[in-house]
Amino acid sequence: MARSTPPSGQSNGNPPQATETDSHNREVELLRVLVSRKGTQVDAQWAIHPQLKQDLLPQEWQEVTDLMAKVTGIVGTRFSQVLAQADPEPPSNA
Repeated sequence: MARSTPPSGQSNGNPPQATETDSHNREVELLRVLVSRKGTQVDAQWAIHPQLKQDLLPQEWQEVTDLMAKVTGIVGTRFSQVLAQADPEPPSNA
């Protein structure tokens, strides 16, 4: 997880933080990759923090989009491969 802390020398109105494990640090999720499945169908999606998206230039946003398309493709493909190699669920006694 990334931590949201001001650069040294800048103040956000709070006293300086003594350690990185201090309870005043906030964790911020900047990027998420989600792989889900329904039966044998696998779906990979990604999301980016809205503020980060706003801060990117159009060219940077395109680069992130292209890279994340590759990431979700790789992760989704690998997930499908592992799922195909897994033992099928045993028959139920319904």
